[in-house]
Amino acid sequence: MHRAKLDQITGFLTKIPFFSEVSKTSLSRLCSDNSTEKFHIGDSIFEKGEKGDDMYVILEGKVKVHENNHVYGHLSEGDCFGEYALIDSQTRSASITVLEEAEVLKIGRRHFIDLMASDSGFAQGVLSVLIKRHRELDVIQERLAASKQQLELNSAKMSGLINGAMDAIIMFNADYRIVLTNPSANTLLENDEVLQRNVLFFFDDTAANLIESLVKTGLEGKKALNTYLPSVVKVIGSHGAETLNEGTISKYGKDGETLYTLILRNIEERLIAEDKINLLTTQTRYLEEEIKALTNSYGILAEDQSMLQVLNLIEQVARTDATVLIYGETGTGKELVARAIHKASPRKDKPLIRINCGAIPVNLIESELFGHEKGAFTGATASRKGRFLLADKGTIFLDEIAELPLDLQPKLLRVIQEGEFDPVGSSETLKVDVRIIAATHRDLLAYSSEGKFREDLYYRLNVFPIQVPALRDRGDDVSLIAREMIHQYSGKLNKQAAQLTESDKALLASYHWPGNVRELQNLVERAVIVSQQGKIDWEDIIPAPNMKYTTAAKPTEEKILTSDELVKLEKENILRALKKTHWKISGKNGAATLLKLRPTTLASKIKALEIVRPI
Repeated sequence: MHRAKLDQITGFLTKIPFFSEVSKTSLSRLCSDNSTEKFHIGDSIFEKGEKGDDMYVILEGKVKVHENNHVYGHLSEGDCFGEYALIDSQTRSASITVLEEAEVLKIGRRHFIDLMASDSGFAQGVLSVLIKRHRELDVIQERLAASKQQLELNSAKMSGLINGAMDAIIMFNADYRIVLTNPSANTLLENDEVLQRNVLFFFDDTAANLIESLVKTGLEGKKALNTYLPSVVKVIGSHGAETLNEGTISKYGKDGETLYTLILRNIEERLIAEDKINLLTTQTRYLEEEIKALTNSYGILAEDQSMLQVLNLIEQVARTDATVLIYGETGTGKELVARAIHKASPRKDKPLIRINCGAIPVNLIESELFGHEKGAFTGATASRKGRFLLADKGTIFLDEIAELPLDLQPKLLRVIQEGEFDPVGSSETLKVDVRIIAATHRDLLAYSSEGKFREDLYYRLNVFPIQVPALRDRGDDVSLIAREMIHQYSGKLNKQAAQLTESDKALLASYHWPGNVRELQNLVERAVIVSQQGKIDWEDIIPAPNMKYTTAAKPTEEKILTSDELVKLEKENILRALKKTHWKISGKNGAATLLKLRPTTLASKIKALEIVRPI
């Protein structure tokens, strides 16, 4: 090697870290006994597996370190490779191929070892570099060990977080193949060996299409996908168990490798709980109304034979599940009869749900009875359970059944015959076990002949008819009920309870009671309110025959009555007294007492006015 070339290479080596601690003299001796070689693009300097005897220093050019097509890295001017060949005879661990025209200094192992033995300065310089490298390696290893420990700790935390999560965590790739699950996911999928299985197989068609759509949307342009699932998804386990779940889907990855993570939460129990809460809330509302109604009721009080017969019929039918149709005028207590039947039946611990078919708008009654789904009609912002479902295992009381729209009657007939119905806007058929009691003040058979009520429904309802008598036909029951009501209202209003005299009873019995028990209740409440020191003037309370109430009294001019008008007025007054006392003239409860006349005087007036008792 020429002197100029030798000096140039020696100076170059002093700048290389491997020889940075070696003197120029020693480096000159190293270079003088070694040669340089030149390689062209694509040349192989050595192949993996070849026995190594030489170390190389790149003076210029560029090479790659590789194994077949896998490239470990690139080396250029000033880099060294093959150093291990200087101290052992192992085969090469990688291949070196030239990328750019290159010139390298080839240092033979034999000459290197001789120089280490003969030149203590050379040996000391090389050893200094190696010791320095070793110390750097120790620091790197310590850092790696710390990093490894931190990674293991983080991995343990992550593993604990994932495996301890109650939510199901499922990771899958772009081909929908499952690559990771946690124990909760295995439980949800009913399978501990789901890796590499298609995740879509565990969902019903709707849910699978939803997830596939979200993945495709994420792949078509979104760099990241992290969103709540827009709807509840149904998971089908390996053993067939179906569960409803809500959750999120996330996407991450790069360089063509994309992974998706599904986090699912089983909401079956929550939905059941919400459903039960809604049902109980609705039942509570109805029961509160029923309790309120009960507090205003006085039970069925009866001594008259006509009402005792009704109680006997209640006792007979209550223990069965037969459909009952209760007839009676408005205010006779048909609802009390229905309550009595329910209370005496095996269903007494279940709800009694009441609905007045005549008090609900026609366009809402179907929803009230059978419920509706969300969006079934304008204003249906949420699903609602109908009263038939609320009455399941109990009793439903359909008051004013004659007012049920004709187009809805077949649906009621289906419930009676099959015990099933479809909520409005739903294709799902619901089964119920309900005892039906209906009531009306109309003649349903006549209604059906007029085409206003279905004849087949009438016969289905009329399995066990009960006729509730009008109050005017119940004899002394009027006074019996009035006495109980006086006691109740007096206690409620903190007033002294008035006693009914025989005259009072006669007055109550003589009134026609067009409003039946309900009218009696209203009059008794008014009587107790205006009572003074336990005394009630029933003549001021009970309406006169043909008396009409006006909303406001209008002032009238004073009128002078003629003699004939006075006679007519007196005759009407005497007739009123006679009717109230059942035409009894004398005695304690006679008409003479009410009119404050002597019996003989009253008898004379009756004869003079030509008053005749009707036959």
